[in-house]
Amino acid sequence: MAGKKKEQKAKKEKPLDRWTIKELREEALKIPNIQGIHGMNKEEIMDLLRAEKGIPVPEKKKSSSVRDIKAKVDELRKTRDDARGQGASKDRLNLLRRKISRLKKKTRR
Repeated sequence: MAGKKKEQKAKKEKPLDRWTIKELREEALKIPNIQGIHGMNKEEIMDLLRAEKGIPVPEKKKSSSVRDIKAKVDELRKTRDDARGQGASKDRLNLLRRKISRLKKKTRR
């Protein structure tokens, strides 16, 4: 029995975005006058619980869309090709290659 209490206490301490959908639904069902919880997705339930408990919404990190990232990759490729044509140093070309590689990795996440 003591193990269950520890688990419940640990669940309550972690932030809402780390809770499972099942845990969020169980908590949302305790709120009176709310209907349609089982039809809501995780984001909707978290917003509902934040509003009910007065928890501020965390700021999201700036993230670029895949299209924006690919446009930056194209620009860097053009810059790299121009630099090759002008006989740029190996260091400059390696720098551009690494930037392109980093951006391409972001599109796969």
